[in-house]
Amino acid sequence: MATPTRPHLPAQILWPATPRGVHQARHSLERRLARWELADLAPVAGLVLTELMTNAYRHATAPGRRTGVSILPVPGGVRIEVHDSVPLAEGAPTLRPAPSDAERGRGLALVDALTAQRWGVTHRDGPGKVVWAVCTGLPA
Repeated sequence: MATPTRPHLPAQILWPATPRGVHQARHSLERRLARWELADLAPVAGLVLTELMTNAYRHATAPGRRTGVSILPVPGGVRIEVHDSVPLAEGAPTLRPAPSDAERGRGLALVDALTAQRWGVTHRDGPGKVVWAVCTGLPA
């Protein structure tokens, strides 16, 4: 995993920790990328956001809590941050190979490949942690 380029900021938008919340966040990301003239990043950045948010609501969000998302511009792309409610010491996501017959378990491998290993996990102020990834149109 790469080292983050800067400390995280507080979540900009809170989304329901549900598949519908993931869908809404992805469309919000696509609109923001279009405003920033980075629409060409939408397919990759949307998939990365989807995987990180899905991991958060399945494994790291307490019942009734929302998932925080920050989308921040970086040179040539965006940094996606997903804030969850489980402390880093209790649940850091790790990249593991999935069995070939598994229906789940490939999300972080996909994030790792799509971001050229530019993702990681950090502590955050308050409860929980931040899982972040950088998506750019630049070569890694």
